[in-house]
Amino acid sequence: MKKLHVTATSFAQSVLAVVAKIPRGKVLTYQQVAKLAGRPRAYRAVGTILSKNQNPKTPCHRVIRSNGSIGGYNGLQGRKLTLLKREGAIH
Repeated sequence: MKKLHVTATSFAQSVLAVVAKIPRGKVLTYQQVAKLAGRPRAYRAVGTILSKNQNPKTPCHRVIRSNGSIGGYNGLQGRKLTLLKREGAIH
């Protein structure tokens, strides 16, 4: 059986690189990530990209909505909230 290799788009790679650099205890909004990744209006695409990320080393939980709510986390919003509180990003 052949191994399937999925190649991320250059924008997806940029998004994941930006998110990987968010320090513990800090958050960025989906819109800020989109801007830093080079496509300021693609904030919804950022959410889609992060929802498909399978790398546990990428701190997707550190990306929140512009209105300050935590947003999604692959159906685990409670887990996202716990992680953000543990890191001191929210109180």
